[in-house]
Amino acid sequence: MIRYYNDSIEYRLREKRRIARWVAAIAEAEGYTAGDINYIFCSSEVHRKMNIDFVGHDYFTDIITFDYSDRKGSRVVAGDVFIDVETVADNARIYGTTKTNEMHRIIAHGVLHLCGQKDKTPRAERQMHRKEDKYLKLLEEQFLIQNSKFKIQNQD
Repeated sequence: MIRYYNDSIEYRLREKRRIARWVAAIAEAEGYTAGDINYIFCSSEVHRKMNIDFVGHDYFTDIITFDYSDRKGSRVVAGDVFIDVETVADNARIYGTTKTNEMHRIIAHGVLHLCGQKDKTPRAERQMHRKEDKYLKLLEEQFLIQNSKFKIQNQD
């Protein structure tokens, strides 16, 4: 089950059920099943402290993923994905995109990490970015399909 929590910040993710179905679809496309995945939205200060305490890096980052998947024959992914909402907003400005689009990219990034996708080398980072783009497009297409059905239903 995919769940969302706030820690030290008020953040409201819109369309949580649709995003959960999308996250599950990403896992499935990568050859996995989405198990218990928790997305925790937090402040930059809390996130930076976690980055120092658990990763050993003293800087701000947009995402830290803790993978709890049992890799012994299981294709079910599980984990906690901590997202720094403030850094995501800063990155949206830097990259010239919307906060919503950048948040969706980071949500996809988290599940891709749980599916084993790395991003520590330039090549792996490019591959991660291509997959994020692919799955963002899937999300947009699902949204457009839902809107067109909604409009058709309201035309009667």
